[in-house]
Amino acid sequence: MPNTSASQAISSPGIECSDTSNVAMIARQAIVDTQRAVFGYELFDRSTTSHAHTAATDAAMLFNALSSAGIKTLGGKKLVFINCTHESLAGGHLELIHPEKVVLEVPTLPADSTADDIEYRLITLLNLHKRGFRLAFDQQALHPAYAPWLALAAFIKLDMTTFAPEQAKDLVRFSRAYSRAQLVAEKVETAEQHALMADLGVTLFQGYWFSKPALVKTQTLRPSHAIIIQLINLVRNQAETVAIEAVLKKDPTLSFNLLRFINSSGFGLSCEITSFRHAVMILGFKKLFRWAAMLLTTSRADNAAPAIGTAAVVRGRLMELLAAELLLPEECDNAFVVGMFSMLDTMLGIPMDEALDSLALPQPVLDALLHGTGVFAPFLALTKACESGDDAMFAQHADSLNLTSRQVNLAHLDALAWADNLDEN
Repeated sequence: MPNTSASQAISSPGIECSDTSNVAMIARQAIVDTQRAVFGYELFDRSTTSHAHTAATDAAMLFNALSSAGIKTLGGKKLVFINCTHESLAGGHLELIHPEKVVLEVPTLPADSTADDIEYRLITLLNLHKRGFRLAFDQQALHPAYAPWLALAAFIKLDMTTFAPEQAKDLVRFSRAYSRAQLVAEKVETAEQHALMADLGVTLFQGYWFSKPALVKTQTLRPSHAIIIQLINLVRNQAETVAIEAVLKKDPTLSFNLLRFINSSGFGLSCEITSFRHAVMILGFKKLFRWAAMLLTTSRADNAAPAIGTAAVVRGRLMELLAAELLLPEECDNAFVVGMFSMLDTMLGIPMDEALDSLALPQPVLDALLHGTGVFAPFLALTKACESGDDAMFAQHADSLNLTSRQVNLAHLDALAWADNLDEN
């Protein structure tokens, strides 16, 4: 396959949305190899006007990248470089991701730090290294005091704005003598800087000469505090899987976030998770609790579920009940997913194919949602007809499934009552 240029790989159309509180804005800049093929991306949080870099903002950015945008959107199969604070390195959010796809960029300490300070931070770095995370440092880590850190380095980033061209050779030589790290020349702004480092054997480059950071806007869905707290309480009490699954079915935004998160490349699974029950079993109580706790920090403050969310829940339940009349039991869960996610385009304000791009769903589910075809399509059409008030359309779709008006109406009333009962609980 031909190499993808940096400018092609980082371009991403923005998603316009009037509610900026629901938009995660993360800039990414390509790191390229000698052939200018994309090796990875460095991410920068652009969701707020504040430039404060804290443990909380680190965790929120990475969580948004996985739960809202997905590493597929931001980096594809490439490595993702995340700037960290030492406080955020100890955060529980890192336990939610698979280390294979994420490189943690670790800053050196302030100039007045002591040897004890450096040794103290080494404990956390060793734990992350043992867990499989790759660590990146800047050239300040080449100072002899950081020798224990340097032994853990997978990457050393050499900032072209901090040293004179005649110093480059010594920096590269020293880096190779005292570490096994790959070298990245960053903030490369001219052809001369690129040629200088390439001649010294550096093979990775980052900077404006290749590409400016591109802004990736992703619309986020934020469940209510109440529903997330309910999930957290069930997990803390180690409730039965069926009870947790019921809560996920209660709120389409919650289930959407979970499936998108667990199927992101950052989670590191080799198989696709397509059902709520499977997701709960794969995550386990500890990770599910951490995920819900992180989601709580970005959820909306009000307790009322949007009307569109309630409508989606009704659709999911109605399709599940209608499918139970004609399909095998194992297909009813997929019918629920079709109904539940049939309004994602409206919720997100983007086309359905874009909304589903970050989810791993069975092909029959995608066929129904994207093309109106397949085994679930007639059930979805009938479900929509129940909302339309068009008697002729209702009768046509009911007849196509050999269902009587009474069967469908009873199922619809059951679905409405089920959704009302969920809200009351």
